[in-house]
Amino acid sequence: MSFGGGGTDISPYPEEKGGAVLNATINKYARVFLTPRRDNRLRIKTLDYRLETVTTIENCALDGELGLVKAAVKQMDPPAGMNLLLASDVPPGSGLGASSAVTVAVLAALARWLKKKRTPEELAEEAFFVERKRALLKGGRQDQYAAVFGGLNWLEFGKDRTVVTPLPISPLVLEELQSRLLLCYTGLTRRSDLIIERQLEAHAGNKKEIVRVLDELKEIAGLMKKALLTGRLQELGDLMDRGWTVKKKLSTEITNPRVEELYAEAKKRGALGGRILGAGGGGYFLFFCERDKLAAVAEKIEESGGKAENFRFVFQGVQTAVRN
Repeated sequence: MSFGGGGTDISPYPEEKGGAVLNATINKYARVFLTPRRDNRLRIKTLDYRLETVTTIENCALDGELGLVKAAVKQMDPPAGMNLLLASDVPPGSGLGASSAVTVAVLAALARWLKKKRTPEELAEEAFFVERKRALLKGGRQDQYAAVFGGLNWLEFGKDRTVVTPLPISPLVLEELQSRLLLCYTGLTRRSDLIIERQLEAHAGNKKEIVRVLDELKEIAGLMKKALLTGRLQELGDLMDRGWTVKKKLSTEITNPRVEELYAEAKKRGALGGRILGAGGGGYFLFFCERDKLAAVAEKIEESGGKAENFRFVFQGVQTAVRN
């Protein structure tokens, strides 16, 4: 989940001005189970959405259902076929980086099987390449790096490299932060790449204004980082509220009446601020609440048709294991 700076990791902004995102990983996972085959067949199946495709490694088209997974397989150029079973705790289009987490998991599983060593940076960049160059999906870099590294990080995106800096938050501040955040599923999913494509079109058509908005989002992210490092959590809520107001200037598709209604109701009950996660338009909302108002906000969200969900921060990135 991104607290601030989202959008500044999307080209051409990071190459021109340098992007920065405050990002954290939580205990919602994408899992990939790889079973080698003795032929060249590729069978991909999901537990969550009852999707299945069967093809061959040679004829693996990078389109249609599960195209992103097939693109990751092609990237690793396996010498034989396999069965891939996928399971995700959140749906695609949720704003929690599910697609990137799946891509990273598939690449990590294949690298483990094929004994191809990858540094964390190489794995994140390979996942980025698969999504942006092979599958041709619009987007940034933060989700791939979050899935690979894990933790609460300050991510800086430049022309030639990405720097991942874990934030040394005290356990007491981290626990209070956890206790004041509410994750809410709006019930709406969306094509994040299409929203980002509109943002890129706006960038090209009105570059000066879009860059100004991205500059402000980066500034807000930096202030959020300082608030966390100094334990001034009350400021974080106000900054999230400001960030949400600014983010909506990037595209008219970031919000809609349903999203605005949820946000207004949450603020009435004690949310100091919040932001929709990912590109916008639906998916998950993250609210920062007054210390004693989280339960009231969650109750109102449920009454309004949303779903409040428990979560915990996690500090491990992608993991692989071999099972006999």
